Amino acid sequence: MKYNTQLKRMPLPEYGRNIQNIVDYTVTIEDPEERRRCADSIISIMGNLFPHLRDVNDFKHILWDHLAIMSDFKLDIEYPYEIIKKEKLNSRPPALPYSFEHPRYRHYGKRLEDLIHQATILEDSPKKEFLIWTIALFMKKQYLTWNKDSVDDRKILKDLSTLSKGLIELNPETYKLPDSRELITQPVNLTKNIRNRKNNVRKNR
Repeated sequence: MKYNTQLKRMPLPEYGRNIQNIVDYTVTIEDPEERRRCADSIISIMGNLFPHLRDVNDFKHILWDHLAIMSDFKLDIEYPYEIIKKEKLNSRPPALPYSFEHPRYRHYGKRLEDLIHQATILEDSPKKEFLIWTIALFMKKQYLTWNKDSVDDRKILKDLSTLSKGLIELNPETYKLPDSRELITQPVNLTKNIRNRKNNVRKNR
C-alpha cells in the first residue's frame, strides 16, 4: 500500500488524485483526436467539481490553463485558448511602487497633509473656512486618540500652521474647538458640532 506522500506530487491537488491520473494517461494517448476528446471530457469533469465558479469571468480559460499545468505542459493538443506559458508560471509579479514619504506627525497621517494642502489652494470662502475647521477638529480627535490625554487648542493650531507651511494661521484666542472630554466621551455631540458649524457657514454666505 502506497501513501499519498509516496506518490507523484500533484501540481493542483484540489482536483484530486483521480483527475491527475486521467491527465497523465491522456498525455500518453497517441491518436490526436482521441487525445483531444479525452481532454474535453477532463475539462467537463473539472468544471463539475466547482459549479459555483461557473459565473467567474474566463472560467473555461482558467480550466484549460489548469489542464496544461497538471500535464506539466506535455499535453499535445490544440487548445481553444492561449494558455499560460510555463516560464511565467512561477515568475514573480513586478514590484509595487510604494511611497516612502513619511508624515511629519504620524498621529495625523499622510492623507491629512494632502487635505491641508488642498485647503491652502482654495480661495477664501465659507467652504474653505468649513474645511479648515473640519481639519482642525479631526487633528484634535486624532491627537487624543493617539496620546490618550487632553490637548490645548494652541498645540493643534500650531501644528496646523506648521503642516500648512504658515498658510493657515488661526488665532487660539478666538478660534475655539470642542472640549477634549467632549471629543473623547461624547461622539454624538461631535456630530452636532460639525452640523452647527456647517449651519453657521451657510448663514454667513
